[in-house]
Amino acid sequence: MGRPIGVSDAPAAPSTGGSWDLRSRALVSGPPAAGEPEPEPEPRQDPVDPAGAAGPSGPPARAPEIARTASARRPGASRRGPADPVKSLMHRHRELCERAVDPLEVAAGLEAHGVTDRTAARYRHRDVFSLAEELFARVPGMATDPAPGPEAPERDIATRAAWSLRALLPGAACVATAGALGLTAGTLDGRTRLTIALAGALLAVVGLALALRSGPLHAEGRTSGAARVYGCWLLGYVLYGDPLLDQVLSGGPGGPWDITPAPLLGLALALAPATWCAHLFSVHAQRRLIGSRALEEFAAGVRPLLFGAVALHLCALAGLLYLAHLGYGGGGAFAGAAALGVLLLLARLLTVHGFPELAAGGLAFACAAEVLAPALVLAGRLPGLHFLARPVDLLVMTSGTGSVPAIACGGAALGLLVAATVVLSRASAHTTTARPVDEGPVAA
Repeated sequence: MGRPIGVSDAPAAPSTGGSWDLRSRALVSGPPAAGEPEPEPEPRQDPVDPAGAAGPSGPPARAPEIARTASARRPGASRRGPADPVKSLMHRHRELCERAVDPLEVAAGLEAHGVTDRTAARYRHRDVFSLAEELFARVPGMATDPAPGPEAPERDIATRAAWSLRALLPGAACVATAGALGLTAGTLDGRTRLTIALAGALLAVVGLALALRSGPLHAEGRTSGAARVYGCWLLGYVLYGDPLLDQVLSGGPGGPWDITPAPLLGLALALAPATWCAHLFSVHAQRRLIGSRALEEFAAGVRPLLFGAVALHLCALAGLLYLAHLGYGGGGAFAGAAALGVLLLLARLLTVHGFPELAAGGLAFACAAEVLAPALVLAGRLPGLHFLARPVDLLVMTSGTGSVPAIACGGAALGLLVAATVVLSRASAHTTTARPVDEGPVAA
């Protein structure tokens, strides 16, 4: 092998005879000597587009792939989208975040506006509760009076004892009235006994109003006038409905009919258990809301609470109705009164937690069904319309007049239970602003 050839790194003219540009020549040759003409620059050619047409003079055109790379690096063509995805949501729900007293209330409000855990994932959060915590921390709250601290256990027990005693007032009034009427049977005339009955009914209504002014069944003015009318009709049917339907089926009505006070007495006594069932449901739902980290987890934990509260109330109601029937020697529809008690509890729970329209709809359905039964019987007396009374005749012949309120109230209660399973399993139904768990007396 030969020796390696030395190569100099000094600038020099190309020895291969190839072309080279003027700037390289100037660097090698140096400035032209005096009197030597300066070399003429080579003519600059205009860029040619891919189609072969000469374009206007200007910077040389880039190759397509180079042009795309350059345009991708431009500042204006950067990836769009907010660097802070929560900011838009924060502005959209700013009023909610400002008025909230804790992140749980923000989470409930977001859920009420349709924000789910899947939606929270688009805002880089694992669930709605995590998103609500960030919104609550970033949005400054409104200037409000500081929230009072937790009450002492003695005050809490006193508050619960107060609304528990008020819940006993309607039942106590009914028991006192029934006792007075039983003791005066055969000694007082009919007008005096009617006065005692009306006075007892008035006391029961006043006691019911006092019981609903505070405590777990207080709805903060959400009860509509229509719902009150429906409730009065249903309670009135407990007293007079079955005897009225008997007279209509037998060709009447003709003259006064008997009353069945035993179911009404049992319903009045069941107000106290209903209040405690509603209280237990609210308290445990609040605890479940605090301990949950996802909306599905909270909903799955609240549904058994709702079923348990309804079942507990039904057991207590059945026992009180049985005792009332024993005290009065029977009379009235046992199944219909039990279905009505469950219906009233579910309607009140829906009203308390912010769904009065659903409650009024369930009560209206039960009223319509009870009105429809005697109306069909009366309409069946018209020529050619006897078939209208046939369903009611078959139902009463099969299971008695008490089956009408049982079907009416039972169907409405079942519908409200399905609705309550859906809406009361939402976090927005259990916020602190919806109803305090242990509130004291408030103005009506």
